[in-house]
Amino acid sequence: MARYGMALDYKNCINCKACEVACKEENGVLLGADKHRIWVGVNEIEGVWPNLSISSSSFLPSQCQQCDNAPCEEVCPTHATYYDENGVVRVDSDKCILCSYCMNACPYDARYVDDRTVTVDKCTFCSDTRLARGLTTTACQNTCPTKVRTFGDLDDPESEISILLKTRDHFSLKANLGTEPKLFYLT
Repeated sequence: MARYGMALDYKNCINCKACEVACKEENGVLLGADKHRIWVGVNEIEGVWPNLSISSSSFLPSQCQQCDNAPCEEVCPTHATYYDENGVVRVDSDKCILCSYCMNACPYDARYVDDRTVTVDKCTFCSDTRLARGLTTTACQNTCPTKVRTFGDLDDPESEISILLKTRDHFSLKANLGTEPKLFYLT
């Protein structure tokens, strides 16, 4: 089995939203829905009105961080949140009672209520769609025109993501919390 992660070369992000649209299409989420599964945040706007600008490093793609030590999994009273065989944090909608403990425990604000199933949902690295069909990329990586995202097996030393993480400096969001996220931001 693999242990999946994603590296984000976030300085290449142009905020085109192609990743968000591809994710929503792949997972049947309404296109107008805000901040579901994945999103691109804007960090800062520089200058003084009316001379404002957004630098390319101001866009920060985000999603579930797929923590190895996930607070959302620890607090789930019904074990609806679980790790699958590839270490991906998933939600079993049949067990979810919508208590929102996981939503409150997630320090990345990566969970939301799916109106279709009336359960909590989140990014699954396309494990129940693309990976289940034998594909090796996520919808968001596959569609990104500037190649921001690199998805792969962290345990395979020859995988593209492993090589990137060995050769490029990177950081994880809120690493001080001990969640051990598997999203890595390349610097």
